[in-house]
Amino acid sequence: MGSIPRTAMVLAAGLGTRMRPLTDTRPKPLIAVAGKALLDHVLDRLADAGVERAVVNVHYLAEQIIAHTAGRAKPRVTISDERGLLLGTGGGVVKALPALAQAPFFHINSDTIWIDSVTPNLTRLADHFDAATMDALLLLAPTTGSIGYTGRGDFIMTPDGRLRRRDERAVAPFVYAGAAILSPALFKDAPQGEFSLTDLFDRAAAAGRLHGLRLEGLWMHVGTPEAVGEAEQAIRKSAL
Repeated sequence: MGSIPRTAMVLAAGLGTRMRPLTDTRPKPLIAVAGKALLDHVLDRLADAGVERAVVNVHYLAEQIIAHTAGRAKPRVTISDERGLLLGTGGGVVKALPALAQAPFFHINSDTIWIDSVTPNLTRLADHFDAATMDALLLLAPTTGSIGYTGRGDFIMTPDGRLRRRDERAVAPFVYAGAAILSPALFKDAPQGEFSLTDLFDRAAAAGRLHGLRLEGLWMHVGTPEAVGEAEQAIRKSAL
C-alpha cells in the first residue's frame, strides 16, 4: 500500500467563463452544489484522506477564496496568489512547488467532484502510486456515463495502466477526472511562465511514466450552470 500524500494542490484560479452568469460575482470554486461550495467538496475529501495541507491557487475574485478558506484547519490552506498573472494549469503548479514539499502530492481541480464507491478514490490513488515507475497517476472516468461531460475523452489505457493520448479524430474510453498524484519529477526542466499541465503529461506518456486508474463510483464535471443541477440530482440519488 502506498502512503497518503500529506500535501495537495487545488486549482482554483480559473475564470469560470462557462459557468456564467453564476460566476459574474463569485469565483467558480465557491459555487454551491448540494449546499456546499465546490472547493469545500474537494477540501473535505482531501481532509478525509489524511491530507494535512492544501495549496490553493487564486486569480479571479481571489479575495473571496482567500476569505472563505482563512479559518480552515483540516486541511490547512496555503494560498498561491496568481492575481498578477494567470499561469495556466502547469505554470500554477510550478509556482506552488516550493510549498508542496519534495514529495508526491495530490493535484485536484476545484470543479471536479465524484461519488465514491466502497474505497475512496483518493485512497485508491495512493495505493496504486509508485514513484519508481510513475511521474503521474491520473484518476480516469468513463467518457460515457459521467455527469456534465460531453467530450470525446482524453486517454487510452494499456493493460498495465500506462496512458496514451487519443488521436485527434478518435474517441477515447477515458477522460481525465481532474484528480491525480504527481511527482516533483514530472516538473523537471518545466517551462517558466504560463503553460498547460497537459504538456508535461504528454512528455511523461512518451517516457512510459504516465499511468491511469479508473474511478470507482460516479464522476461529475461541474463546468456549466446546467451541470450544477445534474450533479445535485445525482448526489440526492446516492443518498437514498
